[in-house]
Amino acid sequence: MEAFVSAVNGIIWSNALIYLCLGAGLFYSILTRFAQVRHFKEMCKLLFSSNSSSKGISSFQALAVSLSGRVGVGNIAGVAAAIGFGGPGAIFWMWVVAFLGASTAYAESTLGQIYKVEEDGQYRGGPAYYFERCLGQKWLAILFAISAIIACGIFLPGVQANAVGNAFTQVFGDGNMVVTSFGEVGSNKLVALAVILIVLAFIIFGGIKRIANFTQIVVPFMALGYIIMALIIVFLNMDKVPGIFALIITDAFTAQAGFGAAIGWGVKRGIYSNEAGQGTGPHAAAAAEVDHPAQQGLVQAFSVYVDTLFVCTATALMILITQQYNVVGELTDGSFIVQNIDAATEIGSPAFTQMALFSVFGNFGQGFVGVALFFFAFTTILAYYYIAETNVAYLNRHFKKNIPLFVVKIVIMAMVSYGMVNAAGYIWDIGDIGVGLMAWINIVGILAIFFVAKPAILCLRDYEEQQKAGGDINFDPVKLGIKNATFWEKRLAKQQQSAVTQPEQPAGNAQAEKS
Repeated sequence: MEAFVSAVNGIIWSNALIYLCLGAGLFYSILTRFAQVRHFKEMCKLLFSSNSSSKGISSFQALAVSLSGRVGVGNIAGVAAAIGFGGPGAIFWMWVVAFLGASTAYAESTLGQIYKVEEDGQYRGGPAYYFERCLGQKWLAILFAISAIIACGIFLPGVQANAVGNAFTQVFGDGNMVVTSFGEVGSNKLVALAVILIVLAFIIFGGIKRIANFTQIVVPFMALGYIIMALIIVFLNMDKVPGIFALIITDAFTAQAGFGAAIGWGVKRGIYSNEAGQGTGPHAAAAAEVDHPAQQGLVQAFSVYVDTLFVCTATALMILITQQYNVVGELTDGSFIVQNIDAATEIGSPAFTQMALFSVFGNFGQGFVGVALFFFAFTTILAYYYIAETNVAYLNRHFKKNIPLFVVKIVIMAMVSYGMVNAAGYIWDIGDIGVGLMAWINIVGILAIFFVAKPAILCLRDYEEQQKAGGDINFDPVKLGIKNATFWEKRLAKQQQSAVTQPEQPAGNAQAEKS
């Protein structure tokens, strides 16, 4: 089974997908005139817009939900794997993916907002919705929805849970060994599993509002705490920092592990971590209450920076400064190109990061990684559930037999349990298949959408023109020639009707009301 999973993973993550991801990012960067740079100040401003309603969440809450999916195991174990298999130069390619991917994130998240719908008292959207409404390809929409449910409901939760279990045992040991159907499992790992399942059940049975309220508190706190720990290590080793950056950049082109390994692992782990182009971000983006779709697109572009340029870089600097890493060779004989630590240390795990923090902070550092990883992984599992739920809701619109959301909740909890007790390498390969499936469909789809309708680019230009003109920001898809954006058409009609029917107040009354 493991050999089959590895073979499928190799086919999906061929060079074609790697260069497609980079190409899509470059394509949208040029079309938006590098909006990820030009609108950086606007991104920061929009983060704290407080628009929310009974049907939608605020931009910041949507960012938090999206970041809960982006900031996860990929930021700790994924960065370690990129360095371990691709060498330090893989980090450079993670940066490239983040910079270019920010424009892809803008495009897909703006599309999520443009073509969102209101169902059962809440906003929903994502690739399935914009493939149907913009491309008119219902089969592609259904294909993405099915792949997203399989990936986010079955394949990906196990990766997060597995890393939590490994980090937990790294700190507390295995405990007593318990015989299960999957072999012997440490009792401490089972305790961690029980805690995750109890808290997970409480939150996912509460819907998007409960998920948003939880993540908007936890995500900023955990990311900031993690970055502070990294900054302490950096400041204590300032003399090493220039050399580390030089190592990352030079190794990106004269790679220790080979140029192909550096770019391959950097792109793969970059996409796994920041999810740009993967099609997951638009689900949270569509749930936001905003005045214009481009606003949430820009906010989601910023989330890619937070994930890769801040959190992933923090992990990389900690590992490289403390030299708590190995780099494996291209051969399968277990040889190392670089070996600084015990050869038995598992590369696809949080061990590099835990050892880096342990070397500076002792047991506190190791425990901190365990706690951070718990929250990183847990909030990511919440995001995966929401994505699976949204795509189940989409499929339920088209098939007479509804898929009960209760089933999705039980399945995702079962996969968390399965991932916790299995080997890391096997679980990562399964997760990569899930990421790759969604990325193939979504990137091809959003490139096709540009050639069909260019809605994300039209949306950005409209927003920029309204900013220059000043006054209230609104979105009129009909004026822009964007079809099937029915949510926004109805919303604009209601606003216009309200403006016409609302009686004009006498100046004196208006003045009295203000005072």
